[in-house]
Amino acid sequence: MSEDFNVEIVSPEKSLLKEKSNSIILPAYEGEMTILSNHIPLITFLKPGIIKVSGNSEKKYFVEDGTVEFSNNNLTILSSTIVDLKDLSKNKISEMIENTKNQLKEENLDDKKRYIFSHKLDCLSGINQ
Repeated sequence: MSEDFNVEIVSPEKSLLKEKSNSIILPAYEGEMTILSNHIPLITFLKPGIIKVSGNSEKKYFVEDGTVEFSNNNLTILSSTIVDLKDLSKNKISEMIENTKNQLKEENLDDKKRYIFSHKLDCLSGINQ
């Protein structure tokens, strides 16, 4: 069993989580990554996806963007667009899917935004099944 490390998830409104964990899976631009105890220090950006926090129980959060910093067995996730999956109803997810589809239809959408919206749509569609 791997050792625990400190995890804190913060949004502008509040601290969503502050506890020990033994594993975190993050949707980073470099790809999905798993953070374990004693991971090398890193700073990275989040893309739309699911954050999975494993410890005494598993918690899942949907995130659209944010930053992650890991150093000295302390992981900090900062995001203004993070929500606990248990707080998302099927109707809310469907609404988010429709909004994202509408954003993808916008003219003059650059490649980066098209990628982000497409990835968000895929992730939300997977959650809503």
